[in-house]
Amino acid sequence: MELEFFSASLINLIINLSYSIIAIVVSVYALFWVDKKLLKEIDIETELKKGNIAVAIFASSILLFVAIVIAFGFKG
Repeated sequence: MELEFFSASLINLIINLSYSIIAIVVSVYALFWVDKKLLKEIDIETELKKGNIAVAIFASSILLFVAIVIAFGFKG
């Protein structure tokens, strides 16, 4: 019984870890896509270096939005 529980927990951990990694990669890619395609006149990296808080909030909201959408997509 303990071995089955341990193996099931380990498999569940590996699946959730892979979903998390995929969500991070897709959200970062989405942020770069928004930066290149939609915001051609604004450079997010330059604005962040200047200390623009609004750009930091915008970038983090995009990352959170994509991560939430992916998480709900994986749950089915």
